[in-house]
Amino acid sequence: MLVTSDDQVKAYINKIMAQLNKWMIGGKISKLVVVITSKETGEHVERWQFDVQLFNKPVKKSTTQKAPDKENATPEETEPPPPEKTEKEIQSEIQALYRQITASVTFLPQLDGNCTFNVLVYADADSDVPIEWGDSDAKEIKNAEKVQLRSFSTSNHKVDTLVSYRLAD
Repeated sequence: MLVTSDDQVKAYINKIMAQLNKWMIGGKISKLVVVITSKETGEHVERWQFDVQLFNKPVKKSTTQKAPDKENATPEETEPPPPEKTEKEIQSEIQALYRQITASVTFLPQLDGNCTFNVLVYADADSDVPIEWGDSDAKEIKNAEKVQLRSFSTSNHKVDTLVSYRLAD
């Protein structure tokens, strides 16, 4: 696991985390993706995806009634919230996910050369987005191997985790 001592990287991450906190509290986020990209080739080599399903999401009132669209239904519309868990149970699930992420070094290819990362956030269309944030493509990895990791949930949300990576040629 990499821990940075670079103050600029720390400030960048703190800024992202502050915005994510606002969106999570407001029920505006559905996915967070961290993409690791080779600086030399520009190729995306790892993609960590965290799908967020919010329960008890604030519902907007609309003046027009539309029939529910089952194909495009979001998980919070189709799944009931999980039963209440203790703080200890939630912490145990998060710790298990951390251990699994840390252990992923056993199957992920070693990163060669210098890399950079991008953070992608899938937020609701009506979200207040800071001016320095921009739209992006999904930064998918071509011919990727994908591994579904553990999930965890609270009474407010569920987070599913997926890592995609490219095998060396």
